[in-house]
Amino acid sequence: MESNKIRVAGLTNDSIVDGVGFRFVIFTQGCLHHCKGCHNPETWAMDQGTLMDIEEIEEKIKRNGLLDGVTFSGGDPFYQPTPCAKIAKWAKENGLNVWAYSGFTYEELLEKPEVKEFLDLVDVLVDGPFILEEKSLLLNFRGSKNQRVIDLNETRRTGKITLVDVDDTDR
Repeated sequence: MESNKIRVAGLTNDSIVDGVGFRFVIFTQGCLHHCKGCHNPETWAMDQGTLMDIEEIEEKIKRNGLLDGVTFSGGDPFYQPTPCAKIAKWAKENGLNVWAYSGFTYEELLEKPEVKEFLDLVDVLVDGPFILEEKSLLLNFRGSKNQRVIDLNETRRTGKITLVDVDDTDR
């Protein structure tokens, strides 16, 4: 894949369910987790979706002056870490925070040197596979109880995994 391209399943200009605040969401194409009950199974195929210029996505983000941040979802964005890192870096340079969703756990991502640049730019990571048996519609920003919403800035600062209090209603 060209270095200035990213394969996407779709874009959402103004989500309030994919992280705190108003968010631009990039649904990356490609996922090998294949979680039973996945919300976006159409994003699984690695060779489908639309190949887009990174600059085109940045322009779309720039046109929305109400955004608090950018969220990478999917699919799993950690299968395309280089283009995701480019967009995340641009977002942070433009005052936006970065959330990412992954079927990998944080600990698994730390073992993958190829994702380090992207992971280092993520402010909040929602990690872990979706587990249908742990699904709850009462959870904020995640689909199943095993998934964690991790404050990566605080986690990196302290060396201990720090969870974001997302005020779930089913504690």
